[in-house]
Amino acid sequence: MDKLRIASSNVVDPFSLMTIGVSAGITIGSDSHTGYGPGMGGWAKNAGTLFTEDMTGAFFITFLIPSIVKQDPRYYRMPHASIPRRIGNAIMQPVWTRSDSGKHMPNLAMLIGVPATITLANVYVPDKDQGVGPTAASSAIAIASSPIDNFVTEFLPDVAKVVKIRIVIIQRLINHIAVTGGEQ
Repeated sequence: MDKLRIASSNVVDPFSLMTIGVSAGITIGSDSHTGYGPGMGGWAKNAGTLFTEDMTGAFFITFLIPSIVKQDPRYYRMPHASIPRRIGNAIMQPVWTRSDSGKHMPNLAMLIGVPATITLANVYVPDKDQGVGPTAASSAIAIASSPIDNFVTEFLPDVAKVVKIRIVIIQRLINHIAVTGGEQ
């Protein structure tokens, strides 16, 4: 049941929804002659398609396949490991991950779920190249680019700590200048 909860929360995550809206806007704004059509109607169709692709991916990659093969769909940070080890972990996770019991295993959710999601999208996405070749190419690109999310998950908390400290220091300086009027 945890996998279903994780998949559901991924689909309705505000950042994901914002990304869908912006991506649909960029697609329609840059080419109003897409299969979705121009204007708000085209944007809504494109956003709906992207949302459906997101739901399908969450279903296959986060819920169904991990449930069947007893795989943990989450990415685990390594905040106390060396930087090279953390980078290697982020890069390898799309093909090698953890089972529910904590042992390592092939990431079947990605290796099977991504092609399944793309194959299903071939049915309802307009102007999409179909067939084994385009599906394999799209799957390879999706799997190869998925470490980007892992890098964000791995390193953003570290960056946030540094930025927070700098913001606190800057805020203290501003408060000091405001209180003293800039006099030393």
